[in-house]
Amino acid sequence: MAFEPPRRLVRALGETAPDGDDWLEKLPQAAQQAVALRELTLERVQVPGGRSSLVVLVRRPDGSPAVLKLAPSRARPESERAALAQWDGRGAVKLLEPLSTEGVLLLERLHPDVSVRSLPEAKALLEAAGTLRRLWVEPPGGHSFETVAERTGRQAEAMRRGSAGDAGVTVLVDAALSAREELLAAPPESRLLHGTFRQSKVLAGERMPWLAVGPDPVVGECAFDLARLVRDRVEDLIASPSGAATCRRRVKRLAESLDVDQERLRGWTLFRAVESGVRALRVGRPRDAELLLEFAGWL
Repeated sequence: MAFEPPRRLVRALGETAPDGDDWLEKLPQAAQQAVALRELTLERVQVPGGRSSLVVLVRRPDGSPAVLKLAPSRARPESERAALAQWDGRGAVKLLEPLSTEGVLLLERLHPDVSVRSLPEAKALLEAAGTLRRLWVEPPGGHSFETVAERTGRQAEAMRRGSAGDAGVTVLVDAALSAREELLAAPPESRLLHGTFRQSKVLAGERMPWLAVGPDPVVGECAFDLARLVRDRVEDLIASPSGAATCRRRVKRLAESLDVDQERLRGWTLFRAVESGVRALRVGRPRDAELLLEFAGWL
């Protein structure tokens, strides 16, 4: 079987490494080696798949289904492995091979084509929020996970550079950076967070109805993790005449349901939307940028 990387993966990796790298070139050989080492039987490459890794549906030597995931180092697969090991299947996909080849994860098979986005919006938000709550645990002692302050510090520098020359974007960036400074001044708790949580990151499972996948873990306050969920289905929000009001109700509902301070959730939602919008501008996705920045303006 040829390990042809999905087009979405190729495009996304091109955005994060515009000068290119050799990971994609080495991917077919790396995938073959990972399969042979574990004596796996191939089924198919998951398409469209993720934006930072190759996902292959496989079967283990005993016939049980599994997922083989290969990711470049800049996608932080070892950090993902550490978080999945810490959660040990509680709210997240289970790691089947804790100690493994660098950049290769063997995971429990979920239903890759059935995410919580398949549910009506209100039910989807409820199920996603309930899944996220289970992931918010104390980080292990001596952990090496990136912190919210560290991650958003890197992002803040890129936001400043990316907004130069556009007065409208600069206003939003200034507001987002100001919100970040205030939020980091007195964080209410420190938890292990999923880091990139949204509805499409919650898949149907067998041992539990819904389980999270694809974390980019970070340690910090819970409101940071919940913020990305607020703007889920942003294209529908923007298209709706009541989108702004719906956005504000969503902030209130999610904050109350997960016992998160509403203003802190609003602040992190603003920062993360502006950061994503500026990044979309930088990599040549103007339509995505327009949606995200309009959404940020509602906050």
